[in-house]
Amino acid sequence: MSSNQPPEKPAAIMTPAPDKDNHLEPELQENPWVEGLKTIVVALLLAFGIRTFIAEARFIPSGSMEPTLQGSPNRWYADQILVDKVGYRFTQPQARDIIVFRPTDELKRQHFNDAFIKRIIGVPGDQVELRQGRVYRNGVPLSEPYIYPGAETTLATCQGSPSELNPLLQHPVRIPENHYLVLGDNRESSYDGRCWGLVPRDRIIGRAVFRFWPPTRMGGLN
Repeated sequence: MSSNQPPEKPAAIMTPAPDKDNHLEPELQENPWVEGLKTIVVALLLAFGIRTFIAEARFIPSGSMEPTLQGSPNRWYADQILVDKVGYRFTQPQARDIIVFRPTDELKRQHFNDAFIKRIIGVPGDQVELRQGRVYRNGVPLSEPYIYPGAETTLATCQGSPSELNPLLQHPVRIPENHYLVLGDNRESSYDGRCWGLVPRDRIIGRAVFRFWPPTRMGGLN
C-alpha cells in the first residue's frame, strides 16, 4: 500500500431510525406516597384475611386456665396465644383440646360478650358426671395432669352465679350431637360449662395451639 494514499475513513456507525409503530414510551415513575399506601393496604388486607380465616392472636385475661395458661387483665403480663381457625374445618374438636369460643346463648343472657377459652372435657356421645371431686367420662375417672395437684372439680365455683340454681353437672349429662362440655383448668376458680351448660359447635372460633408470649414460656399447648 502506497504511503501517499489518504488514510481510510472509519466506517460510519448507522443509527436506526425510530420505529414509529413499536415506539416505547419511557416508564412512568409512581409517586412513592401512593406506592407506600398501596403496600399498607395490601398488608392490612392480608392481615385481616389471616385473622378472619386462618389464625389470630389472643391474650389470656383471667386465671381460669392456670396452671396451663397464665392470665392477667394487662396483656403484657398475660400469656399470649395463637388460635388455629382452620383445623376444625377438616377434623372434629377432640377431648383435651383448648378452644376459644363465642359466648353461648346462656352466657349472652348473663351479659357476657367476649370470647372464652376453656378445655374440652366431653364430646358428642360422652356421658359426663362429677363424683367426689373428680370428673368421670363414660364411667371412667379422667386423668387430668393439667390441673393443680389436689384440686377438686365441684359445683362450688357456680355459687353466686346466675346459673347457681340449675348447674349443668348436678346430674350425669349425655353430650348431644354438635355440642361440647368445656371446663377451665383452674377448677376451683373457673366459671365454666358445669355451671352454664354446653358449647354448640358453631360457636367455636378455633383451637389454641401455640403460646408466643412470654418468650420464656414459648411453645405448643396441650
